[in-house]
Amino acid sequence: MIYLQLFWEFFKIGLFTFGGGYAMIPMINQAVQSNGWLDLESVYNMIAVSEATPGPFAINIATYVGIETAGFLGAVVATSGVVLPSFFIILAVYYIFRNINNNIFFKNAMTAVKPVVVGLITLAAVNILLNNIFNIEKVSDFVNIQSVDWVGIFMVVWLFIVTRFKKINPILLIVFSAFLGLGLYSLTDYLGVFTV
Repeated sequence: MIYLQLFWEFFKIGLFTFGGGYAMIPMINQAVQSNGWLDLESVYNMIAVSEATPGPFAINIATYVGIETAGFLGAVVATSGVVLPSFFIILAVYYIFRNINNNIFFKNAMTAVKPVVVGLITLAAVNILLNNIFNIEKVSDFVNIQSVDWVGIFMVVWLFIVTRFKKINPILLIVFSAFLGLGLYSLTDYLGVFTV
C-alpha cells in the first residue's frame, strides 16, 4: 500500500507542478507531512541535500523520500511517479507543439503560467527562510518569534551579496558555503552565542 501511496503522491506532484523543482516544494512539503513520512526539519534537510547533489531536484527529492519511507523499492516507485508525468507530457507536446506553436491561445497560456511559477518559488523560499532563521512555520506566527538565528541571517546576506556582485562557480560556492555554515554553527554551539 505504501508503494501505491508514494507513486500516486509523486505522480500528482510531477503532473501538476510547473516551473521545475523549486515550484514543487510546497506540494512536496504538504504531501510528505500530511502522510506522516517526514517532519518539517527533515523536509528542509532533504531540500538542501537534493539541491547540493547532482541531478534534477525533483528526482533527488522523490528518491530521498522513497528510500526514507519504504527503502530501495520505495525510492524506485517515488522516482518513477515523479518522472512519468513529464515523460508523457513531453511526448504529447512533441507531437502537438509542431501544430500549435504559433497559436495565440497557447502563447497566452504559457505567459499566464509564469507568474504562478514565480509565486510558488517565492512561497517556498519564504517558508524555508522563516523556518530556518526565525524558527516559525508560517507567516502568521511571525509576531511570536522566540529566537533569531543570526548565523542564518549572515549566511543569507552573504550568499545574496556574493552571488549578486561576483560570478562564482556554483560548485565552489556550495562547498565554501557548506564549510562556512559548519564552522559558524559549530562555533555558535560551542560558545552559545548569536541566537537571541
